[in-house]
Amino acid sequence: MKEYLKMNKIYIVEEIIRLDKFISEELNESRNQIESLIKKGFVKVNEKVQKRPGIKLKINAKVEINFEAIEEEKKQLQKTKENVDFDVEIIYEDDDILVINKPYNLTVHGAPSVKDATLVDWLKAKNFSLSTISGEERHGIVHRIDKGTSGVMVIAKNNESHVHLSKQLEEKSMGRYYLALIDMPLKENAIIQNEIGRNPNNRLQMTVLPSGRFAKSAFAQLISSKDEKTQLISCKLFTGRTHQIRVHLNSINRHIIGDNLYGFKGELNKIKRFYLHAYNLYLIHPKTNEKMNFTASIADDMKAFLNKNFNMEKTNEQLNENNIINLFDSFS
Repeated sequence: MKEYLKMNKIYIVEEIIRLDKFISEELNESRNQIESLIKKGFVKVNEKVQKRPGIKLKINAKVEINFEAIEEEKKQLQKTKENVDFDVEIIYEDDDILVINKPYNLTVHGAPSVKDATLVDWLKAKNFSLSTISGEERHGIVHRIDKGTSGVMVIAKNNESHVHLSKQLEEKSMGRYYLALIDMPLKENAIIQNEIGRNPNNRLQMTVLPSGRFAKSAFAQLISSKDEKTQLISCKLFTGRTHQIRVHLNSINRHIIGDNLYGFKGELNKIKRFYLHAYNLYLIHPKTNEKMNFTASIADDMKAFLNKNFNMEKTNEQLNENNIINLFDSFS
């Protein structure tokens, strides 16, 4: 937002026009920025706060913009920028979507319990154009990944893209393939489906619960370690429940290495995080309708574990994106 006087200013409408378009033309700002300030309550129409960007204005309507509130928000944004001391790998970007590789131990969006800077804070600090459908704390966020999980995510840069991508999530035309390192090899490829809900005995955990929500996951073996004690597997979600992969593995007495919350124990318990990575994302571009596919590189610590414990020539063959996608062709 460009610099304006720290005061309220009233504009008189001279033609029938959408509110967001009117302000965009008056201030020479992008519609996305204008839509955001409207939804935050910084605009009044005929002395009443108006949060609907698409409302049609009548001739002689009075539009009042609260520049003081906008300036205060800019100060808060500057504080956010000062707290963002990390960077995020960008895999792809155009006018409609941003695809990133989220680092592990980074929370996607704010919540009352979140004290550290989030992915959304980083996006705002870098001045990316973001959709506003999901609310102030979740600008741009179409889908999420748990704090401890790394990997590929798509960010919506405008509301039209957000709607399109959300529909793809519902219709399952957008999805991800995950990689996990587990403490005991699977006996066979498997589909697990049951109900998942909050663990009544541990509020930090989810668990298989008859009163929970239906969850379905598929697990495919990729390669076992040189000592055959651990295994690299791929996972595909058919539903999106909290901690779903971790809960489903725990239900068959398998645990992601480092995942102490869900039962991991043993010689490797000095690992500071669990090895779960969103590896590959497929979607349809919201504007061009092109089928697209993105792969996120594995974090250095997880890569180091693979290098130490696995035959990397064979492992790299298994990590081919097409190989992983083909593994799940028989799952439904």
